[in-house]
Amino acid sequence: MRESSIEARLVREVERIGGLAPKFVSPGNSGVPDRIVILPGGWTVYVETKAPGKPLKPLQAKWAKELTKRGHRHYKIDSYADIDRFIAEVMVPK
Repeated sequence: MRESSIEARLVREVERIGGLAPKFVSPGNSGVPDRIVILPGGWTVYVETKAPGKPLKPLQAKWAKELTKRGHRHYKIDSYADIDRFIAEVMVPK
């Protein structure tokens, strides 16, 4: 399974629950998470998608640490099961 298929499914599942998952691009800031997940109810979450079993690169790990240190939620997702767990955790009842 490729990272791109995991990322595409994440976007679909986030949209299914009423959220958005735009690509996060920040010129000059290597290692930022792949997606900013904007959820109903005013939640924003940062997500790094990886191919199954692949670890975060050092700059990605640094960003994860910096975001969580400031009270933000950061997830590393590398499987469809991770997506299912993520959706269950962040879903806001309608």
